[in-house]
Amino acid sequence: MDSIGDPLLALRHAIKSKTPITYLTHGEPAPTLLAATHLSLSPAITLPKSSPTRYTKPGVSNPSSAVDVYTLEAVYLAWLLRDAPGAEYMRQARESGLTVGFVSVTERKSVVEWLEGKVADLERIRPLACESTTPPGTPPRRGGTSAAPSTTPKHASHPHAADATSPSKRRYVADAQDMEVVKRIKHNEVELRDRNTVLRGTKPNNFSALHASFTERLKKLRDVKPGSAPASVPSAGPPMQARKAKNMFPIIMISSSPTALITMYNVKRFLQDAVFEPSTTARERAAAAGNPRAEDLLHIDRRRDPPTASAATFSSSTSTSSTVVSAASHGTGTGTVQRYFIVDSTDALQKFGADAWERVVCVMTTGQAWQFRPYKWNEPRTLFHHVKGIYFTWANDPPNAKIKDWNVTELKIDPHRRHIDKSVVAHFWKLIDDWTLTNKPWLLKS
Repeated sequence: MDSIGDPLLALRHAIKSKTPITYLTHGEPAPTLLAATHLSLSPAITLPKSSPTRYTKPGVSNPSSAVDVYTLEAVYLAWLLRDAPGAEYMRQARESGLTVGFVSVTERKSVVEWLEGKVADLERIRPLACESTTPPGTPPRRGGTSAAPSTTPKHASHPHAADATSPSKRRYVADAQDMEVVKRIKHNEVELRDRNTVLRGTKPNNFSALHASFTERLKKLRDVKPGSAPASVPSAGPPMQARKAKNMFPIIMISSSPTALITMYNVKRFLQDAVFEPSTTARERAAAAGNPRAEDLLHIDRRRDPPTASAATFSSSTSTSSTVVSAASHGTGTGTVQRYFIVDSTDALQKFGADAWERVVCVMTTGQAWQFRPYKWNEPRTLFHHVKGIYFTWANDPPNAKIKDWNVTELKIDPHRRHIDKSVVAHFWKLIDDWTLTNKPWLLKS
């Protein structure tokens, strides 16, 4: 194919010379590119828009069919929508009939720069059979062709003439300006990544030390004879044990609202002794004992048994008096003692250090969003994705519409029947244990 009939060079010449490009269908103007069958690049050049070009698709080294190269329409559309955002470009490309086969967003810029003459070469454009620097549409030169041919062969009088005129024999020397343009293009490239490439890190990781450490331990385990006690694994030193023990206590946050059912005055008796006492009564009792102000930090020691097959099943309804309560759920079991800290403000929470929010397992709410403003996550839906949400209310109160989408569990307290308190507290601890074992198991003693 000569340079005049080459679709790429013809399109490039039309763009550089700012020649209007029109759409044709059966020789008549077409309103849109989708309805057109041909592109008129100049008064003398009209080509089918589906004409294959010399611009090969990524990953194709030796194109063997038309599907391995871009069509004239795809290259023209990349230039036509050069300023459109990526999503808009792909949408308009599909609306123009190119559901597949359009130039990708990442290589669109380099194609546009080549079409506008800003770069001299493009990597995946195959050379013409006879490369020519004459722009498309240039009339043939008349001078010099009528001269009488020399009787002396060219290769005899000029030994290197064939090397100077043949593009295949000419050694390519990269232009310094072109190299800078290529560097700038590669610097601005955005590599498209999928789920596999994202998981591959760029930093080389060497796990040889970890492998050697566990190889020795696994060897000792294999050498243990059946029935004999395995070799004891060296434990962490006293400083590490102290630090670990310090960070192993879960934290429960309650609302600082004075109208809340559970406050710092009655929370310990409720969660530890399974007896609900109205906050006003508990406050008056504390004032009579000489403690007019509630503590901002309390701890509860709860004896927790590991779950067994005979563990009781609790229901969220507290109206059934026949609910069976596990003794381990409200502190009378025979298992390990688990300590919980209770706070009602972020100021008290800061006493536990920078990682305090990692130890918070439960937040009790009154359904008021202002409670979460000083929290690490002040949006209820986000907060209750990281901690367990509990909403205590009276058994005869209607449902609270505010907490409908907050991912919290509603527990009802009977205003008069105190024997129901044990089942409510047992249900509370079961919820806390299940959530902590699933999300933060390192906070519970085994």
